[in-house]
Amino acid sequence: MDFDLTDDQLALREGARELLDDLASPARVRAHTTSTDPFDTELWRAMIDQGWLGVELEESRGGLGLGAVEVAVLVEELGRHAAPTPFVPTVLALDAFLLAGDDAWVARLASGEAIACVGWSPDAPIAYAPSADVAVVLADDGVYAFEPVARPRREPAMDLTRELGWLPFEPARARQLGGLDARARLLDRGATFASADLLGGASHALDLAVEYAKDRVQFGRPIGSFQAVKHRCADMLVDVEGMRSTVYWAAWCIGARDADASVAASTAKIWCSDASKRVMASALQVHGGIGFTWEHDLHFFLKRAQLDQLQFGDASMHRARLTSLLRPRVEAGESVV
Repeated sequence: MDFDLTDDQLALREGARELLDDLASPARVRAHTTSTDPFDTELWRAMIDQGWLGVELEESRGGLGLGAVEVAVLVEELGRHAAPTPFVPTVLALDAFLLAGDDAWVARLASGEAIACVGWSPDAPIAYAPSADVAVVLADDGVYAFEPVARPRREPAMDLTRELGWLPFEPARARQLGGLDARARLLDRGATFASADLLGGASHALDLAVEYAKDRVQFGRPIGSFQAVKHRCADMLVDVEGMRSTVYWAAWCIGARDADASVAASTAKIWCSDASKRVMASALQVHGGIGFTWEHDLHFFLKRAQLDQLQFGDASMHRARLTSLLRPRVEAGESVV
């Protein structure tokens, strides 16, 4: 069985990377973090023009006719660049409206006319809530949507690449898009794409650490020649590749509507949340003092990872979910592998 990306998926990744290298360069991301704009509108327009928002839509609807794996490819690159755009919540909301048969909101979101936010917990601030045109909410009994009457103010946040705001969920003003199956699908997709963002950030942090280890000279030698640094970089690589495996397994399961989609999504969120903490900590250690400074770009990825680790459930929540998903198999004497 071939687990590599196809030639078309690799081409999609290269095209996305080329676009983001230009419009989400470190200088542009740094400039955005000191602006009052909710996201980079020039980058957002370029993504719309290339059809990113309709990547999963059928070609008859004006989309690209691709799947969840391709979305994960794009999200990984967004995470790799710490790109300040509401791509993930908008794509998640678009899918929820599509399943509900709401063609009007599908068209608005796919064209970029509107953006969305997705509330996954009443106890957590929501990314892009201050500028979203529609909110999709995970409730205990299903998925709901509503148009905010008054947009919340932007809250101070550690992650400077994405705005956050508190958006109260008022069931009386919301309409239900789907029940428990829709809720599980949205949670699976949200956890998987948050994991893909973590993968992109961790991969870039690894690259930064390796390049610094080659360039930084101490005691007359590059620090990358010291065993302790080599081992840290090797451990980071193992973590990143493990993240990659779980993310793309989950994305494939979602796209194929595989029975193990929820198991795969929770597995990805558990591994990526934990592994990204280790990768970011090691990247900081390799960089030494400069890694803790505002002048170095590493802190953007560390702070972004802090939010991604919590989005759509942290590792502890998904361990509990995975237990509930696998327990019936264990009790029935079935394999969980």
